[in-house]
Amino acid sequence: MLSPGADLALSLLGGFRILVDAAITELEHRGFADVRPVHDFAMRAIAAGGDSASELGRRLSISKQSAARTIAVLEERGYVERIPDPADARRKRLQVTALGNEVMRTGEKIFEGLRENWARTLGQTEFERFERDLRTLVGAQPVRFDTPGWMARDREPGSPGRSS
Repeated sequence: MLSPGADLALSLLGGFRILVDAAITELEHRGFADVRPVHDFAMRAIAAGGDSASELGRRLSISKQSAARTIAVLEERGYVERIPDPADARRKRLQVTALGNEVMRTGEKIFEGLRENWARTLGQTEFERFERDLRTLVGAQPVRFDTPGWMARDREPGSPGRSS
């Protein structure tokens, strides 16, 4: 039998998993059957300045080789492209394409719909209280979108999610 603390952690993880699985299924229905959560993390990291395999690897807490494989998949599917670096003609920078941006926007809309479904299930007032309480416990944005490897990193003392 799990302790109440472990059960809470697994319940929160379960909620995350339910939302992500539902979003992936809906993306498939909308014509994006080849998108996985890691692709969204990677595209958001690229859009935020992770414009090389090395930088993407650092931002995602993965090896440069894993980042290069992810980039290759995203390029093949038309979600990112390499463009000339205006500051260095020898270098190519990564950029999210219009299709990649469409996937990210579509995913955001899907998550909004899933949130609305949860609000209907609990009732709007109760759901708003739940969200407010959750933000009180974990902070306004406990995990950045571009860091799926957040569990592998040391967190700053006093930051959400770390007990000192």
